[in-house]
Amino acid sequence: MGPFGGWDMPIEYTAGTVAEHNGVRNAVGIFDVSHMGKVRILGPGAYEFANSVFANDIDRIKPGQAQYSMLCNESGGIIDDLIVYLVSNEEVRFIPNAGNASTVVAHLEKIVPANIVIENNHLTQGIIAIQGPKSAELLQSLELPTDHEYMAFVDATWNGFAVSICRTGYTGEHGYELVIENAGLVPLWDTLLRNGQSLSVLPCGLGARDTLRTEMGYVLHGQDISPEISPVQARTGWAVGWGKPNFAGREALIAEKEAGPSRVAWGLLATGRGIPRSHMQVKNAAGEVVGETTSGTFSPTLQKGIALALLNPGVAAGDQLIIDVRGRDLEVVVAKPPFVNATTK
Repeated sequence: MGPFGGWDMPIEYTAGTVAEHNGVRNAVGIFDVSHMGKVRILGPGAYEFANSVFANDIDRIKPGQAQYSMLCNESGGIIDDLIVYLVSNEEVRFIPNAGNASTVVAHLEKIVPANIVIENNHLTQGIIAIQGPKSAELLQSLELPTDHEYMAFVDATWNGFAVSICRTGYTGEHGYELVIENAGLVPLWDTLLRNGQSLSVLPCGLGARDTLRTEMGYVLHGQDISPEISPVQARTGWAVGWGKPNFAGREALIAEKEAGPSRVAWGLLATGRGIPRSHMQVKNAAGEVVGETTSGTFSPTLQKGIALALLNPGVAAGDQLIIDVRGRDLEVVVAKPPFVNATTK
């Protein structure tokens, strides 16, 4: 167990991080991610309000669909990245990161119109992520719907508990995230473990969650993105509604996009022996510092070190660089993530 986002979280279960990682890639794993925020925007014009605040354009999706988005500050930095779920014009749900949930809610409450309510369900609901190629089969054993498309959600009932089944996840595998009230959380977890025995299900902790997401190049707030790192720098500009008339940080982001960022996110693939971590210097062959790692780990799939980094804009894919791993040079090659193929759909 270890502290994470203000919560005491499992780093790994009995099988260990590598086994849990491989279990998700090859079969199915379940994660207790109840630390993530659960928020609803309710009232007439909730949809319009959400679209005026979050960076992505909610006009791109329909009711019953989800969208990756961000809440930016006025300088273009990322206060948080989140998943938005459009229910109707009068209800928008979103899942912020654990440590940022209260910050995001407080920010919205300061600017929300009087007829709209921000409902914070952070402590009244839990989330279980079911990820892997056998995730649909496991859910079907609970007689829950599984045939909705990627980045869509369905509201259902399980054992008398309301449950939202979202075709989303943070692993790069086919999977689901189930939002359920607290009273149903432990019974659901126990049933998934029991029904999943024949599918080789494994409970998975933060260690596997981190190795899985890093292999996909998925960013982690507080490391790869932050209030000091913009979507332009982090290569998450695809989740910005550039044509929208207004959203927080719009002018700063447009100016940065036109001028070009001072640093750009890349992946680094180790060609030598060593495991990179965050906040390590990245150098070129001449020994000049060209950036810093933001995330780093050992890839169980590739059996080598991988990292995400913010690098000088002149760096290009295929360049040979060096990471300073505690005074020892680790040779790496610049690559654009993901490091492994996604099978989310």
